Amino acid sequence: MEKLRCSKFLETSKPYFAMISLQFGYAGMNIITKVSLNHGMSHYVLVVYRHAIATAVIAPFALFFERKGQPKITFPIFIQIFILGLLGPVIDQNFYYAGLKYTSPTFSCAMSNMLPAMTFVMAVICRMEKLEVKKVRTQAKLVGTLVTVAGAMLMTLYKGPIVEMFWSKALQPVGSDHGATDQSHESSDKDWFKGSILLILATLAWAFLFVLQTKALKTYKNHQLSLTTLVCFMGTVQAIAVTFVMEHDPSAWKIGFDMNLLAAAYAGIVTSSISYYVQGLVIKKKGPVFATAFSPLMMIIVAIMGSFILAEKIFLGGIVGSALIVVGLYAVLWGKQKEKMSMDDDEILDPVKGSSAINYGNGNSAVVAAIEDVEANKVIEDVQKSEGNNNSKHITMIAPISMPLADEVPLEKLNQENDRA
Repeated sequence: MEKLRCSKFLETSKPYFAMISLQFGYAGMNIITKVSLNHGMSHYVLVVYRHAIATAVIAPFALFFERKGQPKITFPIFIQIFILGLLGPVIDQNFYYAGLKYTSPTFSCAMSNMLPAMTFVMAVICRMEKLEVKKVRTQAKLVGTLVTVAGAMLMTLYKGPIVEMFWSKALQPVGSDHGATDQSHESSDKDWFKGSILLILATLAWAFLFVLQTKALKTYKNHQLSLTTLVCFMGTVQAIAVTFVMEHDPSAWKIGFDMNLLAAAYAGIVTSSISYYVQGLVIKKKGPVFATAFSPLMMIIVAIMGSFILAEKIFLGGIVGSALIVVGLYAVLWGKQKEKMSMDDDEILDPVKGSSAINYGNGNSAVVAAIEDVEANKVIEDVQKSEGNNNSKHITMIAPISMPLADEVPLEKLNQENDRA
């Protein structure tokens, strides 16, 4: 009995352990990337190496698991993949890395929590989502979006005093140069606003990618690894072209067995490959809202790791703004979850979607509204009595969602069950 309880607990805990592990993986990517950028790594080159490694890692799995039934790459599909590669690997990643370089890992992670709200705004603009203002779930999404934007604006325009962590005081150098500190503080204030704008643009590009990706996923519904490989490959080619234009120093492409290689390999393998597979499994089992709800944990992990490893300073404006963004995030997620539950209820109660067609094998058919199984069985029983002299021996039940009935139900078995009842 105890073994069964332990196995059941482990089975139900797998999605939670997976998402928590992913947040540690994402946090490590932010810290390692920040160290690499501080050591002079070009974020344009980093984007190229990251997605080249991701393409090399994902492509074999796509060829092995999704070799059959590959969709034909027509010109419209090619344009979709081209735009997805431009929005994701090129615009989003370059803006995010540039914003990370000018700000801090904690600040960047807090800004990335705006993604659900920005995706909601983009979906409304593209008319993929209706605004039913009178419903509570829509009001929650609207209020959550406004609170999220307010938090982002607060973090951008107001830094506030430094909030000292009890463990970070011991990491402060005792004999620091006040002149150099004041100069670096002044330059940091100058770049902070620039980095904030870049992070907001990166989030908008990522949200727009999510909206466009829904159309591409209809074509690659059963070939998601192939779509990811194509987008990463297209993004790599585009990122190479952008890097040739933006980086005129050939030495920027040089990479050795150092932090720069670790940043590119870690981001390509962990963030773009392993996390894609693990998060896909979690979303398939628990839904996208469950997966997104863990994103604030990454911000907390990064704040702790950043204060230890990078001696990162945390400002009051960042804390208050992050709290507002998290509140807005969960308000949007709550509205999305209520919307999903409402859609599921509509599918069950809809008399058209929940209808069952009874095929007798002789071309005649009748439709049974799937409101209650008892009523449906009563109709079936009446039809059987009226068709008592018919030669057919089977009734085929087609019940797509609401009625979990068998495909082929013999008449004798139905009569026996009705007699028992």
